[in-house]
Amino acid sequence: MTKGDEWPRIAVVGAGAVGGYFGGMFAHAGAPVVMIGRQQFVDAVKQNGLVLDRSQARERINVEATVDICAVRDAGLILFCVKSIDTSLAATQTAPFLARDATVVSLQNGVDNVDRIREAANISALPAAVYVAVSVPEPGHVKHLARGDVIVGPPSDETKYLANIFGRAGIRCQISNNIEGELWIKLLCNCALNAISALGQARYGQIAENSDARQLMQTVVEEVLAVAQAAKVILPNIADTKAGMAAAMEIATQMAGALSSTAQDLNRGRPTEIDSLNGYVSRRGTELGVNVPVNHALFTLVKLAEQRVSM
Repeated sequence: MTKGDEWPRIAVVGAGAVGGYFGGMFAHAGAPVVMIGRQQFVDAVKQNGLVLDRSQARERINVEATVDICAVRDAGLILFCVKSIDTSLAATQTAPFLARDATVVSLQNGVDNVDRIREAANISALPAAVYVAVSVPEPGHVKHLARGDVIVGPPSDETKYLANIFGRAGIRCQISNNIEGELWIKLLCNCALNAISALGQARYGQIAENSDARQLMQTVVEEVLAVAQAAKVILPNIADTKAGMAAAMEIATQMAGALSSTAQDLNRGRPTEIDSLNGYVSRRGTELGVNVPVNHALFTLVKLAEQRVSM
């Protein structure tokens, strides 16, 4: 991939809420974008364009859309945005068509997707911690609620290039010396909010305002930090439960109107990413000898809710 001033061709693998938003932002900025998603999404975009609904404006953006993964063939930058439960399969499907010099960046929830992409398909992807509140009211329509920024790392020519490309599209992108820690901060916030939002059908602002919910959040945060410590992961600027809770509350306040992605998936009768959130903390806790009963309980309850809505 030529690292000049030209836009690379950008492929979005998994054009859901997150992929639709970031792909839409790149297309809005003039980059050549192809979005690879479900048939309903593709049909809607082909008929009406991608509807990108932001506070500044609601736009219809003409963008290429397909269900065919081979569309990544000519892409210099791949935004890997599939649900974490689909990581290995999507990586295996993408690999045969991937250009040798393409840059792949994982814009996914969870802390181990890059490892799973490598294990499944020998693709060296770059990790990113993503903060954005978006939803899909209907196929081809992306509703942006809050934020929309990315943290990548570690510092390198490739991450500097990424930060420049994202910046040109109006997407704030920081480079971190401790991307593993940044991913764990995002995991901490997701664990503290996603399952509670889903099980309580509550928006983040409602959780932040409820004293019992805050108490539950605090216990989740304590458990996540205990697992991180046992795993020898250092979370930037998160030295104790108070700081961890402050990070989660900041997200809840900034994204007060958001319903978690876990809640949105349950409402649509789709599998959630809970295995990569509270479920991941539960598994790692068991491996490391750290007791995490609240994370395990939230994970279990969401899995039971999945079974109910899929019947």
